[in-house]
Amino acid sequence: MSLGGVRDEAEIRGHRRTYIGALPGRLVRALRDAGTMNPVILLDEVDKVGADWRGDPSAALLEVLDPAQNHSFRDHYLDVELDLSEVVFIATANMAETIPGPLLDRMDVIGFDGYTVDEKVAIARAYLWPRQRERNGLLEEEVTVEDRVLETVVTEYTREAGVRQLERELGKILRKTATQIASEQGQAPVTVDLERVRAALGHQRFYQEAAERTAVPGVATGLAVTGTGGDVLFVEATSMQGREDGLMLTGQLGDVMKESARIALSYVRGHAAELGIDESEFASRSFHVHVPAGAIPKDGPSAGVTMTTALASLLSGRPVKHTVGMTGEVTLQGRVLPIGGLKQKVLAAHAAGLTHVILPERNRADLDDVPADVREQLTFHPVMSLDEVLELALEPVREHALS
Repeated sequence: MSLGGVRDEAEIRGHRRTYIGALPGRLVRALRDAGTMNPVILLDEVDKVGADWRGDPSAALLEVLDPAQNHSFRDHYLDVELDLSEVVFIATANMAETIPGPLLDRMDVIGFDGYTVDEKVAIARAYLWPRQRERNGLLEEEVTVEDRVLETVVTEYTREAGVRQLERELGKILRKTATQIASEQGQAPVTVDLERVRAALGHQRFYQEAAERTAVPGVATGLAVTGTGGDVLFVEATSMQGREDGLMLTGQLGDVMKESARIALSYVRGHAAELGIDESEFASRSFHVHVPAGAIPKDGPSAGVTMTTALASLLSGRPVKHTVGMTGEVTLQGRVLPIGGLKQKVLAAHAAGLTHVILPERNRADLDDVPADVREQLTFHPVMSLDEVLELALEPVREHALS
């Protein structure tokens, strides 16, 4: 049963019989429909339950999901105790943060991360393509597509953890193809190639641009978690004459991320001699750190190593290696602390074409959650200090001088 938008507590507990149109709660109706006392009940979109003057449905769910209490759940309509202890409840949510803490504490959380490119291609081949082909009135022998074309659609026209947008894009291609066949502009069978994809979907929407962005000193490639899964995050740093602001931060950064930038600058300034940086640079210059895209709010401590690397690259003149992505929180002492969402970040690095990932040493165990085929294609560098990060991420001094 869907709980999205439910605001009335009576939806869970039922109405008292004194009210006109009184009904049992959804749980009692689900048990009636199932015809058994030990069914599986799916609570869909539990993170979107609301509350108003009619009560708080999430508070009513506390008793439902608590194994110590739900053996005597009382529905207001029936006014008898119901034993829900044999029911298996499965709740779904997009964001655990919006679920009330006491309610979340009564559930075991199982996270589902985004698909890899190969998994998306396999899903498209086995399910999405046949379904969209049927919906658009085409027969199997009338239109075919190769896996490399599906992979192009995945990487160049979608950026998501799931496959909803991918299915929409495949639907556009097939509608265009069906129209051409019906209007006698094309003859079946049709093989969908890159030219047909471009004609149906337009120009490429997403680019893997790590190499171009990090070609100059002052740009580092970080890894982040967004509402659509993992993503690659570029941190840009530049400096200007004058000390008006000292440090300017842009890109809709949250308080935690701003603090990470200040820690990064303090660390680089405190270790200028070790990094081969002229300390007089800090006395006469102000710094600007920007994190594109500027319209998207960002927060969290895991960009600390990326900001430090960007500032160290700017001041030392050593570009960041374009094959390296990084994540980790930093301290003023130069320690690299663990972060969350490592699997999503590694999948994003893989999709972006990066081959080396720098991560905190204490996140090493989280690599077991990464699919084996992705782990085989990437090289991981667990680190404990910023010295190790900068040694791995920055181009060597000699090579840069020769170039």
